[in-house]
Amino acid sequence: MRHDEEMRERLAAQVSVLARDGGRSVGVAESLTGGMLAQALAVSGGASAWFRGGLVAYAAGVKHEVLGVPEGPVVTAEAAAQMARGARRLLGADVAVAVTGAGGPDPQDGQEPGTVFLAVCDGTGVRGEEHRIAGDPARVCAVTTALALRLLVSSLGAGAPSDADAFPGTAGG
Repeated sequence: MRHDEEMRERLAAQVSVLARDGGRSVGVAESLTGGMLAQALAVSGGASAWFRGGLVAYAAGVKHEVLGVPEGPVVTAEAAAQMARGARRLLGADVAVAVTGAGGPDPQDGQEPGTVFLAVCDGTGVRGEEHRIAGDPARVCAVTTALALRLLVSSLGAGAPSDADAFPGTAGG
């Protein structure tokens, strides 16, 4: 587990450098990770200069009412994309990343446990990813947090980090 924590710290530090160097602000909307992503960014160096904040929209109703996710299933690529758009708008961020998924142990919205959707919105469009993560809910959340940080690094202009494939038990989609 320490390896996962170190990876999240490294990725969050990369986000910090890229956001500061690029003069860009970052926001997050997260569901299944319950604040883990915001916490990883908040403790990064100089976060007060670039981190706008995060929205934890755990309940489906919050996703619909606050972030503008259309009625219906919330464990979808479309929901993640709208969560990112909503977070960017509500937080006044240049770039926003969002995560939603079925952490387990049970399926949700017809998706098997470990199914995760991520999206990043930078004002020019939205880019999404789908992953299948093996493991218990704690591992799904930890890996999802790292994947979202990696997506932010890529969106902020560094391309894929060198440890992009260091997530065993993960399948992209």
